[in-house]
Amino acid sequence: MVFSSSTFLFLFMPAVIILYYLLGVTTKSTRLKNFILLVASLVFYGWGEPVYIILMVISILFNFTIGKDISAAKRRGRDSEAKHKFIASIVFNLAVLGFFKYFGFFIENINMLLGVSLKIPVLELPIGISFYTFQTMSYIIDLYRGKTRVQKKLIPFALYISLFPQLIAGPIVQYKDIETQLTERKESVSKFSYGLSRFTVGLAKKLLLANTLGAVYTTVQADALSKTSTLTAWLGIICYTLQIYFDFSGYSDMAIGLGRIFGFEFNENFNYPYIATSITDFWRRWHISLSTWFKEYVYIPLGGNRRSTPRVIFNLLVVWLLTGFWHGAAWNFVIWGLFYGVLLIIEKYVLAKVLPKIPNTIKHVVTMLIVIIGWVFFSAPTLTDAVEYIRIMFGAGYKLVDSNANYLLSSNFITIIIGAFCATPIYKKALDKLPPAQVSALRLVAFPLLLALCIIFMISSTYNPFLYFRF
Repeated sequence: MVFSSSTFLFLFMPAVIILYYLLGVTTKSTRLKNFILLVASLVFYGWGEPVYIILMVISILFNFTIGKDISAAKRRGRDSEAKHKFIASIVFNLAVLGFFKYFGFFIENINMLLGVSLKIPVLELPIGISFYTFQTMSYIIDLYRGKTRVQKKLIPFALYISLFPQLIAGPIVQYKDIETQLTERKESVSKFSYGLSRFTVGLAKKLLLANTLGAVYTTVQADALSKTSTLTAWLGIICYTLQIYFDFSGYSDMAIGLGRIFGFEFNENFNYPYIATSITDFWRRWHISLSTWFKEYVYIPLGGNRRSTPRVIFNLLVVWLLTGFWHGAAWNFVIWGLFYGVLLIIEKYVLAKVLPKIPNTIKHVVTMLIVIIGWVFFSAPTLTDAVEYIRIMFGAGYKLVDSNANYLLSSNFITIIIGAFCATPIYKKALDKLPPAQVSALRLVAFPLLLALCIIFMISSTYNPFLYFRF
């Protein structure tokens, strides 16, 4: 089930909100509210693949139990026991993630390297496993470090792992950030109103922009690369660049909005990344929760930037190798991650004194060019396809312009311009300059119209992919 489906919008979401507010909020019982959300989250997760509820429940029970064991061992001064329990938990979580997400990839590469023909298992990837595994690990790591308290009640812990608003695509929520909210959160009319409007904005990003732009890239991908012109290739990847932003940031908006409806406050996951003036700036703005996770739990423990230059470079390459691999079990994701790792190293050690002297406009154009090239590696089916696509972008195709490019440009030009505009904070700054009364009046009119438009698009269209499902 996805947020942009009629099942969720007309059945699941209203039913959960009604139950939550009629039973949970009216009785003011946090335990009952959490139970309602937990049951709803398990139903939501199991809607498309019920068998993987078992995997999630096992993960919840294992980490809940071992978390209490680690806390008890530390309280009794048994540091060695606590360390062994901690390592066992990390190994378990990574093993589960590795088996379902990477086992086939490793077998495939072993076959290729050794010339053998081991059977490659066909495993359906549990939706959101990368996200909820990282959330679980953040709890265990912070508990072991003494940065958070042990959760002694199963339902709040299970809800933290399975909470449906951010379960399948983030933002990645660290336990320490919502520990109090799991037991003491407050709902209000203002939170509900904000949550509903934020959800509507995210839904519009997804249905009106991401899906429309994504259909263009899908059309380009459907043609053989040997018949793709340079302009067609550029149009395709520009549309994908906008699609993945509106798809993922739209989902994050919906998650944050849904969380607010139920009294939770999740951290922001995007901050207009396409206005960045450097790659460093881009990654401060894109998928913030993932960057924060790798910084806190990988980069800093490796020594961060407090070590010698060679060691810092090594730390950065490790982090970005893992970042790429986290996104998918394929070499193009690995290259994508290392691509950014190398660029960040260059910015840090080669261009640090030069970048401040370059006009922001030039830096922005160069940054966006690099980001667009990066998305080629990210979106291509294989590494070979990515390399060939980039060659075509820079004039190695059979034509610079063809009739297909002219058609795609003329029929989607307005949508691309609207998408580029909405990827900037220009409209937000314009609203900030208006008197509060005018802003409230605009929103009162705009949000119902936006929601109605989304419903029309949802009902009339069959194209509704979600890019981050596979992560």
